[in-house]
Amino acid sequence: MNARTEPGEAEPVTPARPPITRELLLVAGLFLVYKLGRRLAAGHTGEAFRNAHDVWHVERLLRLPGEGSVQALLLHGDTLAKIANTYYATVHFPATLAFLVWLYLRRPAHYVWARRVLAAVTAAALVLHLTLPLAPPRMLAATGLVDTARVYGPSVYGPPRTDQLSNQFAAMPSLHFGWALMVAIGLVVATRSRWRWLWLLHPLLTLLVIVGTANHYWLDAIAAGALLGLTLALIHAPRRTATTAGRDTRTSVPAEAPVLVGAGR
Repeated sequence: MNARTEPGEAEPVTPARPPITRELLLVAGLFLVYKLGRRLAAGHTGEAFRNAHDVWHVERLLRLPGEGSVQALLLHGDTLAKIANTYYATVHFPATLAFLVWLYLRRPAHYVWARRVLAAVTAAALVLHLTLPLAPPRMLAATGLVDTARVYGPSVYGPPRTDQLSNQFAAMPSLHFGWALMVAIGLVVATRSRWRWLWLLHPLLTLLVIVGTANHYWLDAIAAGALLGLTLALIHAPRRTATTAGRDTRTSVPAEAPVLVGAGR
């Protein structure tokens, strides 16, 4: 009996991608809602500073390391501070967008999952920004921290009272950290390289930058991580298979045994 195998045709090699026009509209809509939500939360100055004092006090009760210990590493010279400010200002959106584009092109099943997670985390964060306005540590005199963006540049924020493009009182949770952590988790889950765990350096570096530049408290990052963890528990990643992990493998089925002419006579 011939035991050869031949490629089967049971499954397509790559899952179908969502329509590109719909996805562009969804991502653009998510970005607009993000910006609009931040602006809606503006104007709660007194409450934002009261909450900031409370957060700072809770961190001291929890004996979390002072944000100043991280900032001290950046203040040894202008170069490190400028690099950190540039990272804060330029990496957040482009890295997340590049992550989504790569998943869309190479891992469609993981793209849908990641987009849903990011949308859910962002929506929940905006609700918290509206209900819990929080002044960042760079604005709170009690922290003794330097506003590195204002002193060394570049800065993405103007004076809080005249800044119409962003809500500077939306510190908790930190979407800078939450998105960075999701990018790393998404790439770890969607790829097979033994080096994929190095993607976790992205949220780690982001954490050091947002704290060192005095844009966020430790608790902002902890809240973002907890929110992402809850979302991941509710929105499950696609099951890892050769197809979803990027390998083009096909199902093999036994070939039909050849029929011998004259057999059975």
